[in-house]
Amino acid sequence: MARVLVTNAGGRNVVSAVRSLGRKGIDVVCAAESKLSICFFSKYCKQRLLYPSPEQNPDEWMGWLIKELSNNSYDMIMPISDECFRLISKHKDTLSKYTKVPVPDYSIWMRARDKAETLKLAIEQGIPCPQTRFITDLKQVQEIGDEMDFPLVIKPRQSCGSRGIVYVHTKKELLDNYERIHAVYSFPMIQEFIPAGGNAYGVSLLFNKDAEPRAIFAHKRLREFPVYGGPSTLRESVHKPELVEMSIKLLKSINWYGVAMVEFKEDPRDGRCKIMEINPRFWGSLPLSIVAGVDFPYLLYEMAVNGDVKPVMNYPEGIRCRWLLLGDILHFLTNPNRFKMKPSFFSFSKNNRQDDFISWKDPGPTFGFLIIALIGLFNIKKWKHVFFRN
Repeated sequence: MARVLVTNAGGRNVVSAVRSLGRKGIDVVCAAESKLSICFFSKYCKQRLLYPSPEQNPDEWMGWLIKELSNNSYDMIMPISDECFRLISKHKDTLSKYTKVPVPDYSIWMRARDKAETLKLAIEQGIPCPQTRFITDLKQVQEIGDEMDFPLVIKPRQSCGSRGIVYVHTKKELLDNYERIHAVYSFPMIQEFIPAGGNAYGVSLLFNKDAEPRAIFAHKRLREFPVYGGPSTLRESVHKPELVEMSIKLLKSINWYGVAMVEFKEDPRDGRCKIMEINPRFWGSLPLSIVAGVDFPYLLYEMAVNGDVKPVMNYPEGIRCRWLLLGDILHFLTNPNRFKMKPSFFSFSKNNRQDDFISWKDPGPTFGFLIIALIGLFNIKKWKHVFFRN
């Protein structure tokens, strides 16, 4: 029986990966830091494992992982979060002695995760991107405040979920906020602000060991939380061949292997889509691609185990999927135009409206989420993590 170890079982996008593999008859072993992890409630979770924190105790976590892989038989390990991905990529050669490890080499992964390196690479490849200043000395911030037009965006080179991003409207705000963000995220970039009015897109891809694309999928963001910019809460499948071409060109230039998503934002001033970043791992909107027929987790498994996979390049447009609990609810509550949104928040009946993890066929994760949410209702620290991102 095929067997896969999946990390970060507390993540909502991980539920889709677990279901994807489980529906194909693969035994999925879910691992996480906490007993209260939503994947542990899925009927497709065959075994539950607890591990030390990869962020706080990376050496201890790696020791746990090597012990688990050496003592048990796994066909593949599937990392999900940035930190697990980073550690597994860094120790890829050691871990490959025990199982398939379908991730890029460490230097390649680190370059893709660094937003500044991504933009420098895009500039080299002739791919449109926002006007950006790369800071190496705090003295540069003063000069940039005199040179660039406001508003500006202070953006960490390495972060996720829009954390650490600050919008500034004056030179004083720039100077006051830059040092504060720099103390947490070393030398963040300073970037021009792309006005509202343009669409945001994501291009998801799977590459084989020869850096050839084996699966593609594009989506358009319809809603997100926080409302001003964050993970998508409702999105729709689209065909954007020009963005797919740019994404392939970008990732091939660094010899990419495995999964990644490239994010773009349309600039309403000139109508051009500009690259924002690479997500060098599974992404939050993963459920949509699976619903639309591009099953990235299973394709990754097939490619890792068999060496390659038949390309999947076609999918239907107009398929929608949303993160109702709690992303879209929070979007609704914080959006001043909540009753004028199109599509309406209250539109549940359309055949093409799927949910990220609410499922009658596998209801456990939904009940698990509600239990976890109830337990964490009075956890001030957790709510601050949700609402305050810098």
